[in-house]
Order: sequence, then C-alpha cells, then structure tokens
Amino acid sequence: MSNVETNPVAVRCGPAADAGPPGTAPRVEVLAPRDVPLGGPRAMTVRRTLPQRSRTLIGAWCFADHYGPDDVARTGGMDVAPHPHTGLQTVSWLFSGEIEHRDSLGSHAHVRPGELNLMTGGHGISHTEVSTPRTTVLHGVQLWVALPGEHRNAPRDFQHHVPEPVSVDGAEIRVFLGSLAGSTSPVATFSPLLGAEIALAPGATVTLDVDPAFEHGLLVDRGEVGMAGTPLRPADLGFLDAGSDTLTLVNAADTPARAVLIGGTPFDEEIVMWWNFIGRSHEDIVRARTDWQNASDRFGAVEGYPGDRLPAPALPNGALTPRGNPPRR
Repeated sequence: MSNVETNPVAVRCGPAADAGPPGTAPRVEVLAPRDVPLGGPRAMTVRRTLPQRSRTLIGAWCFADHYGPDDVARTGGMDVAPHPHTGLQTVSWLFSGEIEHRDSLGSHAHVRPGELNLMTGGHGISHTEVSTPRTTVLHGVQLWVALPGEHRNAPRDFQHHVPEPVSVDGAEIRVFLGSLAGSTSPVATFSPLLGAEIALAPGATVTLDVDPAFEHGLLVDRGEVGMAGTPLRPADLGFLDAGSDTLTLVNAADTPARAVLIGGTPFDEEIVMWWNFIGRSHEDIVRARTDWQNASDRFGAVEGYPGDRLPAPALPNGALTPRGNPPRR
C-alpha cells in the first residue's frame, strides 16, 4: 500500500542505542496516533503511528497506518493511481472490504480480510490500489518493512498467503509473517520479522512465547488491550523493547478486542524515508524521484488502471536531519 500524502516529511532513521541493564522490568511505551489526511476533501484520513518523533522503527517495521471503518459511500473508498516504491516491502492486511491490486511485475490480486499480500519493491516497483465495487466498509492497516542494505535493490516480487487461525486461551491468532503460537508463515522476508492479527474474546488473558531478540509493537484496532500490564486504547501502538521471552495480552472488557502484533530484531542501519521511497541517502531519494518523474524503466508500468500515474510531491527544502530511536532501556 502507499503513502499518498501531498506533503510528506523527510525522515532519516538511525539505529537504537544499546539495551539497558539485564533484568530490568519490561516497560511499554505508548505511541499515540496522529491523523493524516490522504489527498482531497473526500479522501480517507488515516491514523499513523510509525514513523513519529519518539520512535521511527520497530524491528524493520518503519511505517504503520490504521484506517477505517470507512464508509465507502461517503468517502468514495480507495483509488490510488500508479505510484512507485523503493527499498521496502509493503504489507496489506484488511479487517473488512476488498482492494484490487495491480503492479508492474504483472500481479493482479485482491486484498481481502485475513489474507496477506506482500509486495517487494527493492530497486523499484509501481502499483495501484482500488477498493472494489462490492466494498461498503473499508478497514485495515498498511505496513512497510525496510529492506536491509544487502537486499535494498532486491528484484520485484509479490506473495499472497492465507494464514490458518490458531486458538490459544481465548485468543484467535492469524500469523501472516514469522512464527507465533506454534504457527509459522511461509512468506519470505529479508530480516527476522513477526506479524499477526490477534482477536481476544471478552475477558481473555493470553501469554505468548516470543523471541527475546525481538522488539514488539501492538497496534490496537478495537477494544482496550493490556500489553505487559499497560492499557492500550484503539489506534494506540504499544512498544516493548527486546529482552522479554513472553508477552501477556489482556482484554478485561465484556466485548471482543482486536490488535495487530508486529516485531523483529532491532534494525541497525540508517535509512532515509520520504514519500514512497526508502534509501540510504538524500541523493538516493532525489534519484528515485527523478526516475519516477521521467517514467524510467526502473519502476515498470502497471497495466489495467484507467488513469494517469501519481506524480511525486516536491522535495523538501533543506538537508535531511538524522532521526533515530531513543536509547534502548
């Protein structure tokens, strides 16, 4: 999926510092969302929790937008013209609705609830996203994963996977990347990652074995969920540093709750992220934008979309400033 902001911020992200002393009790950092309007007056507004000033990465996860439930009859739904990506993988995950995906690899697929679509745009790819006519309510998350330096120019790729749900202590879990609760996704990634939807029954408490080398983030979709003892409200992203080998989630309410759990090993490289590009320098971004504006073969062409390509926004004035995660506890 894409970032169709008309005035995107330039972000330079750095590695976190060393972890705090061993044996320190886990503390959850609560990252509140900010509303980001995408385009014109009828366009959707998304709730963005990554990147932000206090944290830019969770593992290699570098971008998280949460949108809906969106009444398509009121907003017009999603209609994103051909646009480019570099240096990343896009993760599309829906709770309701349906999106038609086309890309310059030749993929033509649909994003549906409970089904993963993962697209790799290393050196360059372009794609479109359009909600289908039968969609009435659009609701989901769009997530990006930064590619490590040795794979930053990986060839275009597209993978689709439908995870089987597993049930653990009142939680229904769909693992779309990595491993959790005895379920492992077959989808290939370029760094150690975890991605899973977790639905919690009313009153449920579940303790999950997790990789202590991973940082974890929990994005709450509905209900209030306790993460390692810290309450999270809808659209909050809770961050837990590496070092814990279990994670306890609690839904104390008498209504269902749902969240998306992401994780990965700390990403120890600097990246520069702007619009739909990830590079390693300002010059990388300038080059990618120029290639897109000049219709370079780098991004290929998307067939079947009845409209023009999305132009790149103007580049920001001034030099990029370093932005990294705060010191690890």
